Amino acid sequence: MRQKECVAMILAGGRGERLGALTGSAAKPMVYFGDKHRIIDFTLSNCTHSGMDTLGVLTQYRPMELHDYIDGGQTWHLNKNDGGVFLLPSSKSGGRYTGTANAVYRNFSFIERFHPEFVLILSGDHIYKMDYRKMLDFHKKTDADATIATVGVPMKDASRFGIMKTAENGLITEFAEKPRGPKSNLASMGIYIFKWRRLKKFLCADDDNARSQNDFGRNIIPMMLSAGEKLYAYKFDGYWRDVGTVQSLWESNMDMIQEPPGLDLCDKKWEVFTKTHRCIPRCISGQARIVRSIIGEGCNVCGVVENSVLSNCVGVGEGAQIVDSIVMPGVIIGKNVKINKAIIGANVSIGNNAEIGADRGLDVFFDNAICSRGISLVGPGVSVGESIKIDKNSHVDTSLLPQRYRAGVMSREMARWELVHG
Repeated sequence: MRQKECVAMILAGGRGERLGALTGSAAKPMVYFGDKHRIIDFTLSNCTHSGMDTLGVLTQYRPMELHDYIDGGQTWHLNKNDGGVFLLPSSKSGGRYTGTANAVYRNFSFIERFHPEFVLILSGDHIYKMDYRKMLDFHKKTDADATIATVGVPMKDASRFGIMKTAENGLITEFAEKPRGPKSNLASMGIYIFKWRRLKKFLCADDDNARSQNDFGRNIIPMMLSAGEKLYAYKFDGYWRDVGTVQSLWESNMDMIQEPPGLDLCDKKWEVFTKTHRCIPRCISGQARIVRSIIGEGCNVCGVVENSVLSNCVGVGEGAQIVDSIVMPGVIIGKNVKINKAIIGANVSIGNNAEIGADRGLDVFFDNAICSRGISLVGPGVSVGESIKIDKNSHVDTSLLPQRYRAGVMSREMARWELVHG
């Protein structure tokens, strides 16, 4: 195999439990985004535009759906004879990956096939557009052993990320993964470039440590810093979101419909490629009203859609009102339905006169770790019966369908709404 200057390894094996029912049947990178994309499309498209033509995609949770979707990489122009996309499930390398670093360690033989000087580590579950060549140029210019892509985050959110302090020239002097008391707001994006010969040494040392969590942020980066390796921060000034929560997924979709859009997916200079099925043209009836929204192909809209994102092939009945919401593909919404600040998973059916995101003085938290700030979540494949009311912050998935909740019989936490198996 011809030598490659840089090989990219995409970490795409996580379930993304904080996304609740949206990842019950698919890995986090496969979650729908916008009118037609999947989250993994962003990382793969970035690789295409950045000239990264040799990629290993590390999969674990629900790998077959992801494998079928990526296939040979043709959608992203990555089907190369000399390189291309290689799917690397944990099942083929001796059991489950124990962490991000372990996933790369277990695929040494794949990387060594290409004799790279550098290895680019990427996450397959972030929303952003980034030219990795610029980061690689910075890495080579500083002669760094490792370079970490960084972005400034609000100080109140800093404890959710790997946080670092740097010298004026970008040399990293301190690093802490998800610190309780962050000393700065300079956060790791989970994007790293390493000199391969240096990374090999530390991955082997990490594997020999039985107490290690085998994680880049918790183990590899602190170990390299303690050993005196040269680590630099590459400051990224573009749009980036880790859509690891219901809140962040909702916010990133809403970013597309702002004026001007925080995230522009219509930019032909940096197209985000995706594998989509052809749909019939969208149909907007005379009584429909669309206000600052994205409407996917194949949608049939007869109601009001305001400040929302509708994916492909969504049907909206007469008199329905959808506000501040995300509706994923194949959803059927009946007449006079009200949806307010919600995420509706793929292939959901909602009966006439139902209400999702109802605000009636209740503050229902079915799972506050998943749903927050008033966002309701209805998981893929759920049938919501006619006239059912689902309160704000509620989380509904198919595991509840066999149970028929009735008003006056439900637990206090689930009061005043019911779910009926349609």
